[in-house]
Amino acid sequence: MNINFEYHDVSASQRLEAFMTEKLEKLENKYDFIVNADVYFKTQNTSNPENGKMCGVRLNTPGPAIFAESAAVSFEAAVAKVATELKSQLQKRKEKMKTH
Repeated sequence: MNINFEYHDVSASQRLEAFMTEKLEKLENKYDFIVNADVYFKTQNTSNPENGKMCGVRLNTPGPAIFAESAAVSFEAAVAKVATELKSQLQKRKEKMKTH
């Protein structure tokens, strides 16, 4: 799977890319219909410090793309939330694919 990383107001990080790649590879092993992924990290100017770091992922799959976004205290926490959200969306998509 090809993964494209984008950084907005954040410096590029090999550690973040490796962590996100690990999460996406686990999803790809279970859901083999994922074509590629676009991942972005950005910081938000907000008065609430618990929502300052954002992570968003768009998975390109047959049919409509799957998108998830999360904000948290750290990028690692945001990545974990996004991975959980993507997993539930992929499970729903797989169930629909089985019924047709």
